Amino acid sequence: MSNVGQQLASGALSGLATTVCLQPFDLLKTRMQQGGQGLSQPRPGSSLIANVTRNVIRNEGWRGLWGGTAPSLVRNVPGVAFYMTGVTQLRSLMARSPYFSVFRTTKRTTSGSVLPTLTSQGNLVAGAVTRVAVGFVLNPFSVLKARFESNLHHYTGLNQALASLIKSGPSELFRGFWASSLRDAPYAGLFLLSYEQIKYEMSRLFPSSSTLRSSVIHSLSAASAGAIATMATHPFDVIKTRIQVRPEDQYQSFVGTVRAILRERGVAGMFDGASLRMSRKVLSSAIGWAVYEGILILWTSSGKVALKSTSSKLL
Repeated sequence: MSNVGQQLASGALSGLATTVCLQPFDLLKTRMQQGGQGLSQPRPGSSLIANVTRNVIRNEGWRGLWGGTAPSLVRNVPGVAFYMTGVTQLRSLMARSPYFSVFRTTKRTTSGSVLPTLTSQGNLVAGAVTRVAVGFVLNPFSVLKARFESNLHHYTGLNQALASLIKSGPSELFRGFWASSLRDAPYAGLFLLSYEQIKYEMSRLFPSSSTLRSSVIHSLSAASAGAIATMATHPFDVIKTRIQVRPEDQYQSFVGTVRAILRERGVAGMFDGASLRMSRKVLSSAIGWAVYEGILILWTSSGKVALKSTSSKLL
C-alpha cells in the first residue's frame, strides 16, 4: 500500500473509532446548543447536562444517545481520513521549504513519530488550511449531522435528508460554513502547534522505547492539545450549531445568530456544551491520533522488516 493509501486507511479507522465511541457527547452537545423549544430548563439542583441526558433517555431510550451516528460516520470517517492524510501530505510538502522545515533528529526518534517536522508557523498554517478545505467539501454532511443530532428536524432517513438538502440549494448545503471556518481554522492550527510541541517535550522527558510508550505519548499530547484548542474556539461551535439547525430568521446570519444567543442566554450561552465538547475533543484527539500514528508506525515497521527479509534472500 502506498503512503497516501496507508494514511487514508489509518485516518478512516481513526474516524470510525472516535465516532462510534463518542457519539453521545456530540448529540448531547448539539441538544444543549440548539436552544429554543428543543431545550427545557433544568430542574432545581440539576445540571443542564443531566437534564438533557435524562430527557433523551426518557423520550428515545438509551439508543437515543447514539442518534445521528449514521450521518456522523458519513461526515467523520472520510473527514478524518482526508484531514489527517491532507495535513500529512501538506506538511511533507512544506518541510521542503527552508522557512517551514526544522531539523530535530531527537523529535522523530524519541517520540516514535513518523510524521514530518515543521516550525510552529508551519504547523499553524498546515492545520488551518487543511481543516478549512476538508470542512468546505464535507459541509453538507456537517449540516445533516447537526440536524440529525438535534430534535428540531425529523427526517425519514439519510438519503431523504440529503435529497432535501440538495433541493434547497447551495445556501443550505453550505449553511454555517463561515462559522465552522472561524472555529476550525484556529482550532486545527492551535491543535497541531500544541500537539507537536507537547509531543516533543514529552518525548524528551520520557524517551520512547516501544510502540506502546509512543502511543501513550501521542495520546497524552493530543488530549492536551485538544483541550487547549477547544476552549479557544468554542463560541464559534455554538454559533455554527444554531445556524445549521434553527430555521428562524434571526439565525440566517452570523451577526444575527450572535445577537440571538446573547439575548436568550447571555455570554454563558456562548459556552453551552463546552464541557461536553471538551470531553469529546480530548478523548477523540487521544484515541484518533494514537490510532493514526500507531497504525502508520506498524505499517512502516512491517515494511522495513519485509524489505530486510527480501534483501537477505537476494544476498
